[in-house]
Amino acid sequence: MVSLVPWALSTLGLVILLLAGDSLVRGAVNLSLRLGVPALIVSLTIVAFGTSAPELLIAIQAVIENAPGIAMGNVVGSNTANILMVLGIPALLATMHTSECDTRKSFNYMIAASVLFIALAYRGVFDWIAAIVLLGALAFVLYDSARDARGHRAACAANTAEEDEIEGVDPELPVWKIALFLILGLVGLPLGAALLVDNATIIAKTYGVSDTVIGLTLVAIGTSLPELATTVMAALRRQADVALGNVIGSNMFNLLAIVGIASLVGPIPVDPEFLRFDLWVMLGASVLLAPFVYMGRDITRMWGVILTGLYLVYLAVLLSF
Repeated sequence: MVSLVPWALSTLGLVILLLAGDSLVRGAVNLSLRLGVPALIVSLTIVAFGTSAPELLIAIQAVIENAPGIAMGNVVGSNTANILMVLGIPALLATMHTSECDTRKSFNYMIAASVLFIALAYRGVFDWIAAIVLLGALAFVLYDSARDARGHRAACAANTAEEDEIEGVDPELPVWKIALFLILGLVGLPLGAALLVDNATIIAKTYGVSDTVIGLTLVAIGTSLPELATTVMAALRRQADVALGNVIGSNMFNLLAIVGIASLVGPIPVDPEFLRFDLWVMLGASVLLAPFVYMGRDITRMWGVILTGLYLVYLAVLLSF
């Protein structure tokens, strides 16, 4: 009989990661604004880094535990899931009026980041050289976003920077609660990452599948759940105008920051299967967003069926290997 303990511990690790990530964001945002850091800077840096903290810790832990397939699989799988699942499932519930948000520039950056990532993957390993390239591209994107946001403070995606529009801001939050949020986040993130990576590796060995497949499925879907929950609620409230921009920003950050930082901890070899299949699925899913970005189309229920169906087919193909 297959033990359920690794599954239970993986789930526990994922829950700890998600709660710790949220706690860290709340604590860091409130502390920064309390210290007088402009809300614009908080939006573009702390919130972006904080919400990706679970993925980052998983990648670093996977490198340390010599399970690079989980690190790569988490990033590539999360990007694919963000487009096909995180946008597809909410669209089944209600049309997402993404046409109201101009994300063309961010979309161009995301496609460029995807192409750069794939090109670096053909080197066979993400090492310190690849890390410098990826983090350099991230610095350029953040600088350009900050410059644009200062210029017109658009009401779209990460360029919105008013304090009352930053999730987790509470002007009345006492200092001791801010400190508690920070401590819980800083302690919980590495604990949750260790639990998830260690037990996901055990699951992979038990079922005879690779770390890569576990990263692309179990870990990737798990770390995409917060984005899915947020987008579902936005769709139900018919406030999903910026969902497309948020997904684009998250995907770009995953490619440039997560693998960039993790590659500084240790080299991440690229499984040849990524070059044959998964990276191209990720790029293809990204290109699917072009009609919504350039032609001003909404993500209707029919598109929700298409996107969700494509994701289920992708999972079926992965698990059949």
